[in-house]
Amino acid sequence: MAMEVVIASSAVDAGIGCWELRSGAERHQYRSCSSAPHGLLSVSGRFSFLAASQLRDAPSATSAPIFFWSWDKPQVEVRSFPAEPIGPLISNAEGTYIIGGGSSGSIYLWEVFTGKLLKKWHAHYRSVNCLTLSKDDEPLLISGSEDGSVKVWSLIMLFDDIAMASAGNHYIYSFPEHSLGVTDIVSGLGLSNSIIISSSKDRTCKVWSLSKGELLRNITFPSVIDAVAMDPGEHVFYAGGRDGKIYIAALTAEGNPNSSYGVFILDTLYDHSKAITSLALSKDGVTLVSGSEDGSVLVLNTTTKCVTRVFKHGKGPITNLVIARQSPLCSSASANKPPPLSKYTDSADGEVKTTAVTMVESPSHGHQNSRFLSTDMMGKLIQELQKQNTSSAAEMELEKLRLQYERSRHLVMQWKKRYEDIQSVYVSELLGGKEMSGS
Repeated sequence: MAMEVVIASSAVDAGIGCWELRSGAERHQYRSCSSAPHGLLSVSGRFSFLAASQLRDAPSATSAPIFFWSWDKPQVEVRSFPAEPIGPLISNAEGTYIIGGGSSGSIYLWEVFTGKLLKKWHAHYRSVNCLTLSKDDEPLLISGSEDGSVKVWSLIMLFDDIAMASAGNHYIYSFPEHSLGVTDIVSGLGLSNSIIISSSKDRTCKVWSLSKGELLRNITFPSVIDAVAMDPGEHVFYAGGRDGKIYIAALTAEGNPNSSYGVFILDTLYDHSKAITSLALSKDGVTLVSGSEDGSVLVLNTTTKCVTRVFKHGKGPITNLVIARQSPLCSSASANKPPPLSKYTDSADGEVKTTAVTMVESPSHGHQNSRFLSTDMMGKLIQELQKQNTSSAAEMELEKLRLQYERSRHLVMQWKKRYEDIQSVYVSELLGGKEMSGS
């Protein structure tokens, strides 16, 4: 049975720590890691392993490696040397591809099974600071940059030569409203009103609608926010500040006009002694893990607002936290090491040559809505890819099943939250009635 583990890394060479989330027992220590913010990744799939982008040895260095570790071995097993230093790393749920953001503003997409660089494109004017994948009908990539912009990309469109040639912009949306660099991005669970939250050095968190492409809420904080985590019910989110506080901010919940922090900042969860650099929330939304520059990793209960466990990681500040599910099969799955990631694409100009896929637009949708493909549209694409006898068809089929599962799980979470709200109101009224009858 799979267990949830907390993995943490530092900007100094303090390795990677790994602990069981529920029991607190230390599982592993992985050596030789100095990871960039958002540069720690747990990959699951045909290969199960840890990956981390490394900080460059000196400011003048033109590149820095990406390291892979097997779950059951402490030493680095695979070293990759991309064309430039990579900061954030993410992968899809099936572990079929890895996406990295470069210091030049370019984004790289590698296939895990072969290590091939499938796609590289210039996304931002300055370094890419953070990346996330949406959980909508169509897999969307969201990137945040030091230039203050947040951009939304369709992964399917990026591999469609015909659509790319006809599109004025390669991105779906560009949100330039942050005045300083973006520090973190988190995505909701999809459906028709899917949202993302971005944090910035300008001391704001902004809530965006992915379906409408517009700003829904702007929240100003007393401190710079470097890490955000969203409650699965999407009622609140947690923001880790450089002042050491974990703020609780309203998403759909009503604001508090009497709050000393701001109308949409409901409360604080806990104060670290130094700046908070990373947050990770369990799937049930009850357990929040926070990492700080003081080197501590705290496990907090969001319901009771109590610290349930403290982990100490080496001598350095925490830069990354990930909650991952480690299966007993991880050891056997990692027996065959994944290949190193390629430095360049196959084509001479640095852009990969892909097979064009014809995008059939639905006549019942407008220009903006047609960009968000439904699962029916994805099914048509899968059929076309199957005719071309490509492995991408199987990957998209898995992605489609994952999206359907996530939508079902999200509905369960929403109904659970509504039930708890109704139960709370009922109990309050019942207790209130008893007090009145007693008086």
